[in-house]
Amino acid sequence: MGGWEALRQFNLLTWLREERQSRKLILFIVFVALLLDNMLLTVVVPIIPSYLYNLDEMTDPVSQNNTTLQQDPQGAFHSIVSLYDNTVRLPGSNTTTRSAGLMPTTTAAAELPRNSSDCPKANSRLLNENVKVGMLFASKATVQLITNPFIGPLTNRIGYQLPIFIGFCIMFLSTIMFAFSSSYALLFLARSLQGVGSSCSSVAGMGMLASVYTNDEERGHAIGVALGGLALGVLVGPPFGSVMYEFVGKTAPFLILAFLALFDGALQLFVLQPTKVEPESQKGTSLLTLMKDPYIVIAAGAICFGNMAIAMMEPTLPIWMMETMCSKKWQLGVAFLPASISYLIGTNIFSKLAHKMGRWLCALIGMVLVGISVICVPFATNIYGLILPNFGVGFAIGMVDSSMMPIMGYLVDLRHVSVYGSVYAIADVAFCMGFALGPSIGGSIAESIGFPWLMTIIGVVDILFAPLCIFLRNPPGQEEKIAILSDTNCSMKTMSYSTQGTHVQGENMDPEYDDYD
Repeated sequence: MGGWEALRQFNLLTWLREERQSRKLILFIVFVALLLDNMLLTVVVPIIPSYLYNLDEMTDPVSQNNTTLQQDPQGAFHSIVSLYDNTVRLPGSNTTTRSAGLMPTTTAAAELPRNSSDCPKANSRLLNENVKVGMLFASKATVQLITNPFIGPLTNRIGYQLPIFIGFCIMFLSTIMFAFSSSYALLFLARSLQGVGSSCSSVAGMGMLASVYTNDEERGHAIGVALGGLALGVLVGPPFGSVMYEFVGKTAPFLILAFLALFDGALQLFVLQPTKVEPESQKGTSLLTLMKDPYIVIAAGAICFGNMAIAMMEPTLPIWMMETMCSKKWQLGVAFLPASISYLIGTNIFSKLAHKMGRWLCALIGMVLVGISVICVPFATNIYGLILPNFGVGFAIGMVDSSMMPIMGYLVDLRHVSVYGSVYAIADVAFCMGFALGPSIGGSIAESIGFPWLMTIIGVVDILFAPLCIFLRNPPGQEEKIAILSDTNCSMKTMSYSTQGTHVQGENMDPEYDDYD
């Protein structure tokens, strides 16, 4: 009875008002913002290639003429209208004489087992989709790349609350545009607009977490949880998009995401009060100075090249699967499921474990594992053969992201001023470079020399980059800053960084870790 009475007296608004300053509630808001952003990022992966191909077929008069009565003895599936849905359609079925002439051929085609001739290997339009889809996917990251350098310094001036709310508004508008766009130009605009919203949400969200979680270990765990939202979005997006597109249509998944965006926006409006302008109490290090820091550049490079692997796979893997496996629409999204699940596992495991084993080592192993896994992807002969390499790709990228994101904040604490907007703008720029260059370059390479060579190239690049993570083993810091942080009772618990994960706080800092020359 006592529990029931407490439940009756519980008031959600009162609880939210009391918990407004709670770090956990702020973490939840950032989690949902990243979840929404990355669901919208990946839900289009199985939808756009199929939708654009069907759109091209409807607008191409040559294609329409070829799909009318045409008795071509070459190829079992000569009467297929769409190469994407693998179903046989009977043209002229309303005319008795026509259907009688075509019925035996079509029935035989339906009963034939699938072989290499049934797959659209030699179709030039399908190969050209690599470039169109790649450019569309890359537009979001390209715009985000351009926007990030402005958002970082902006958060230093006006705080994190207003930019993250602006990000929600833009994301909501982009989602609605995706739902109702019916041309390549409008889809391109919606994807580009998402880049602006994503920049606001990612930079402000990560900066907000770094500012409220000042302890290095706590910060690593909090960022790991936030990256879990990113991972969950990546996990749910492709299968959610492919299943909804197959059975409900293109509009439905985006409308559901729009409702999720409204929930997050209402929560932000009540908790963060984005009408307030709260600039940082101290002036942060300039963006240019941070970009010249070699340790920040190495950490950003690991984020960029690690994520570039999966970014190259997004537009090219579905098309390669259609060429070699005759995959159905729902399989194009489900193929990314192992990578998404393993990314979620990796970010949760290594958000704490990386702090103990050394984040530099975690990132190094992750980069090598990414390279090996993507090289193995083209050896798959069916969708089941993609499970293990895709799982390895997602797990390894989870290792890299959950290690490098906290290191970015740690490097600012150690070597610069502890204001985080600009450094997480750099981290987001690195992430965006991977997702901008990956699809655009990957689509062209896949069209020119093939998907297997594309995977080999990015795999070798990741493996060659991995040894640079050794430089993050014990990065030097400013002696005068460490002395000030050691002697004053500031809120930040500065921790030394060692290979064994031994950390000594504040005034008890071991002298052997004070040598940062």
